[in-house]
Amino acid sequence: MRNIKLTIEYKGTNYAGWQRQKSIKVSKYQSVKVKTIQETIEEVLCKILQEKIKLIASGRTDAGVHAQAQVANFKTNSDITFNKLARALNGLLPEDIVVSKAEEAPLNFHSRFSAKSKVYRYTILNRKNPSAFLRDTVYFYPFPLNIKLMQRESRALLGRHNFKSFQASDNIERNPVRKIKKLKITKEKKLIYIDIEADGFLYNMVRNIIGTLMEIGRRRLSPGSLRKILSSKNRKYAGPTAPACGLCLLKVKY
Repeated sequence: MRNIKLTIEYKGTNYAGWQRQKSIKVSKYQSVKVKTIQETIEEVLCKILQEKIKLIASGRTDAGVHAQAQVANFKTNSDITFNKLARALNGLLPEDIVVSKAEEAPLNFHSRFSAKSKVYRYTILNRKNPSAFLRDTVYFYPFPLNIKLMQRESRALLGRHNFKSFQASDNIERNPVRKIKKLKITKEKKLIYIDIEADGFLYNMVRNIIGTLMEIGRRRLSPGSLRKILSSKNRKYAGPTAPACGLCLLKVKY
């Protein structure tokens, strides 16, 4: 038995997120099967290895979210070489999913539970007109943003806190305490990059933080609001959820 670790990059625009999902009921008589990253890769792995494969990812990304270096592992009895596996995968996968690396991992390695932290980047195109080339991978926002104010306010999020104010509701009760290790906001010409590293993220946590920071940057929230929102532990006081298109999983640290 071998444990193989894959590093995967993908453009999430055409997918209903990472995680395999059941068919979605669109009417009383009709259900539609949705396409996910996990299922797409698993199906190709089954063809190559001729065995049933279950991929374990570092975490699920939502519909429309991208990844530069998602990590996933799976167990197999195959003795295929890593170079051959990567070539076979990239030859059969759609163009918007690429396996950049395949390697051996210890049998006890778990992509999710072995991770120490993850780094996400949110990219905003901040100018008057959108981009024909970047439209699927950035959030176009034509209104002025005060970067220095966003940088100053964002410091309130550093460290270990209860992030319930930035947690979207889902079907599972989760511990809302997380530690944000780094939060960096930079601007290069008309692109604003917001990089966040944490030991874990709640459902929609990054996008809810981004939406709140943008409200601060537009001066719709007064200075000091972010600290108050964090303390409130109430989602209704935070800003809107930023669109998925601007979010990318940059790195998983082990």
